Amino acid sequence: MAGRLTDHTRKLIVKQVLIITAHRKDRAPNQRFRFEQYIDFLEQNGFHCHFSHLISEEDDKVLYRPGHYFLKATIALKAAMKRVRDVISRNKFDLIFICREGFLTGTTIFEEMLHKSHAPIIYDFDDAIWHFDVSDANKKFGWMKNPGKTAKLISMADLVFAGNEYLADYARHHNDHVVIIPTTIDTDEYLPVPFRDKFPICIGWSGSITTIRHFEMAVPVLKAIKAKYGDRVTFKVIGDGNYQMKELGIVGIPWKKDTELQELSEIDIGIMPLPDDEWAKGKCGLKGLQYMALSIATVMSPVGVNTEIIRDEENGMLAATTSEWIEKLSALIDNPSLRRLCAENGRKTVEKEYSVKALQPAYLKYFRDLTEQKKH
Repeated sequence: MAGRLTDHTRKLIVKQVLIITAHRKDRAPNQRFRFEQYIDFLEQNGFHCHFSHLISEEDDKVLYRPGHYFLKATIALKAAMKRVRDVISRNKFDLIFICREGFLTGTTIFEEMLHKSHAPIIYDFDDAIWHFDVSDANKKFGWMKNPGKTAKLISMADLVFAGNEYLADYARHHNDHVVIIPTTIDTDEYLPVPFRDKFPICIGWSGSITTIRHFEMAVPVLKAIKAKYGDRVTFKVIGDGNYQMKELGIVGIPWKKDTELQELSEIDIGIMPLPDDEWAKGKCGLKGLQYMALSIATVMSPVGVNTEIIRDEENGMLAATTSEWIEKLSALIDNPSLRRLCAENGRKTVEKEYSVKALQPAYLKYFRDLTEQKKH
């Protein structure tokens, strides 16, 4: 359950919500920044959220590492039993919220059985997950994946939350009830950091072990910046504690929820390089939005939703080629006024368009509308 209920909240609650996820709370960025931030707000407005995740903290230590096949099979069995229990209790709920998928393999059997409940279903996704993608640690299990299941899950939903227009366009081919719910930032938690106009300037990237390859796209650019500015610049990588780049003085920092904001706040310029491919087009700009919320000047590849988030040289920078990246980073390093402008306007953009506060009314409306309608 999401937490203890006050007497006031208990009187309000008439709707029970089953939230189907892969990971425990505060573990996965797509969960944290898409719906977990709304749980307390939903609870205060009459929706009691039951959180059903598959992967425990202990299982997490095994699942994304090479080998350990017997333990991974055990994890899958436990996950299946968890979903069986969810199916058995499905008619106790007024609404079912599915994040990406109900199970770790290509099967849709659990979602199909949940679909037969009395409760309407919201399906939420924030990546182009209909394209094949599997972590290096589990490539041998790639045959168990079924990217095509995304279309089936979308078709079964009563309402689809898509993270951006690219994802929504795909979803509309399979369901007429699609709305765009962007990935959002809690601006009460992400507060502006003080502006620094002194050297060295820290250029930083935040991501994960699975997305470090995106950072490596920027390495030639950063080497050129290092050659140009020397000790006036430093570099930081957050999210992969095993990553090292001696030439740039980088020792990767592992992601930790408790230290994330502190680590991010030490960055003066945040970067989000992406390849221009179908998978990247489905990205929802989270890294850039995190930087912007903290009033950190941001440079992003002009891929997918990034071109909607960033107004070039106003609230951030867009850079496609190596020369553009070098040019834009150099401009921000050389011109503190431009860096401050992008930082301050970036914060304003998040507050107005990509904050939890901005999306709360719409989020609550969709939950209320669905639960007030009888499922056919």
